[in-house]
Amino acid sequence: MANRQETPDDPLRFIKRCLGERKIFWTYHVNMRLRGRYISREQILDAIESFEIIEEYPKDKYLPSYLIYAESEGSPIHILVAVDVPNDNIRIVTAYHPSSKEWDKGYRQRRQLK
Repeated sequence: MANRQETPDDPLRFIKRCLGERKIFWTYHVNMRLRGRYISREQILDAIESFEIIEEYPKDKYLPSYLIYAESEGSPIHILVAVDVPNDNIRIVTAYHPSSKEWDKGYRQRRQLK
């Protein structure tokens, strides 16, 4: 049986390739959240060139996942992407507009709680 927690050698390249080849599963959760957060699938797909991994969760519950910083239409968005290396696809878990209360300027690093 394949190791479900297998991480790609180059996670960002793997994510971008899967997006480009449309090897994507949109989770129920993200489908429920996108409309309320005014983010479209097209915005996520169109922002691919600005993708940066800002956090890694290699031991996430089901699959390794990565928090992606991206810019869409001049605004920052965060996208949580799980990678399924054995099956050569990704899952978009959620996406949101980061809050300046939780994230430092630039939205790439969490604020330190005092």
